[in-house]
Amino acid sequence: MLNQEQIKAILPHRDPFLMIDEIKSLEPLKKALGVKYVKLTEDYFKGHFPSKPVMPGVLIIESLAQVGAVALLSGEAYQGKIAFFTGIESAKFRKSVLPGDTLILECEITKIRGPFGFGYGRAYVNDELVCEANISFAVGN
Repeated sequence: MLNQEQIKAILPHRDPFLMIDEIKSLEPLKKALGVKYVKLTEDYFKGHFPSKPVMPGVLIIESLAQVGAVALLSGEAYQGKIAFFTGIESAKFRKSVLPGDTLILECEITKIRGPFGFGYGRAYVNDELVCEANISFAVGN
């Protein structure tokens, strides 16, 4: 398991944009399982929406991508690099993510071709699927 400080050793993201709190399991270049503890104190809840706080879908996708980036950048050939988002396909949002939820994020790397890669991510709250998407990325310095 990786805590947030260990995640920071892999990802360049920092507060307020580091969207994962823990990595529960990791198979470099294959898959990772992460956790985001959704707190009412998150800055985005101030405006999305003040009377009914809901985690923005784009940030759920970003959280999935960061878990995928941990899986990729943990591979020896990619350590010290940055994974840049290049695409999102077939994203589906099935339920709202609310303050107090524990967001379980799993991302599987489905293909790597040179500096480009592809992954499939799923997010759950209480074992219920809340989001899924195919993502793509490019690795750079």
